[in-house]
Amino acid sequence: MTDAPVRISASKWLAYVLIAIVIVLDQLTKHWSLNALNAGKTIKIFWTLQLNLVFNSGMAFSQGQGVGRIIGVLAIAVVIGLLISLRKPMSLMTIIGTGLLIGGASGNILDRMFRGDRWMKGAVVDFIDLQWFPVFNVADSAVTIGAGFLILGAFFARSSS
Repeated sequence: MTDAPVRISASKWLAYVLIAIVIVLDQLTKHWSLNALNAGKTIKIFWTLQLNLVFNSGMAFSQGQGVGRIIGVLAIAVVIGLLISLRKPMSLMTIIGTGLLIGGASGNILDRMFRGDRWMKGAVVDFIDLQWFPVFNVADSAVTIGAGFLILGAFFARSSS
């Protein structure tokens, strides 16, 4: 029995790089928003886009307030499942979608884990406010775009078979 190094294909590296970029960008922008938008400050950007700090202890669109711990545990399970799925052959579109989804989910999991008074009792930091849509963050955007890539990847895989 030999201890051969585990090889990761170049396309799988793309998923890991996307995960890291999304987590870092998400946490940096949340850190910035906590400092720049404190005390109810709002920054108007363009038309209806503004930056406005809010905290979400529930799930998407601020639904399910108070069940953040359950959502966090479920999100961890999903991230683990997606990480395991990276072992299988995937199209480039599916790899990109999986990387974005894992990165975004992980960014919000970090908030739930460490931005509260107890483990998994934290609230997700949201600050991108369109005023006609629920306030969101970089991680939420990555999850949404990643899910779109996964749907498109499944559609193209089905249409080519």
